[in-house]
Amino acid sequence: MKREDLIYKDECYKIVGILFKVFKELGGTLLEHHYQKAIVVALKLPGIKFTEQYPIKLYYEGKFIGIFYVDFLIEIGGAKIILEIKKGQLFRKKNIKQVSNYLKAEKLKLGILANFTPSGVIYKRIVNLQ
Repeated sequence: MKREDLIYKDECYKIVGILFKVFKELGGTLLEHHYQKAIVVALKLPGIKFTEQYPIKLYYEGKFIGIFYVDFLIEIGGAKIILEIKKGQLFRKKNIKQVSNYLKAEKLKLGILANFTPSGVIYKRIVNLQ
């Protein structure tokens, strides 16, 4: 896949830029909830709408069975992107699956899993192919 074929590449670039800005200001040794609060401040830019702790209802055979809470649902230029933040050097399989489940439940195309580490921010784009 070519870079120009990436889904929501410009919107993703803006979100990742915000993450790097937060890291540059705060470093990589804080707790996850501190980064979440800083991201809330940084997201208050023109053209970006977001919901923190966005609830996604889960159904089975048409029956409500529970709720997922996503760190952020971000809307930029009509695109809706899930942002889930973590602390740690590695992308854990359970966290990747978590974002994938959010995307499927909400029928969204793209999620970003971002890890704050002592040396920087690493991120993974997770695409819902369904």
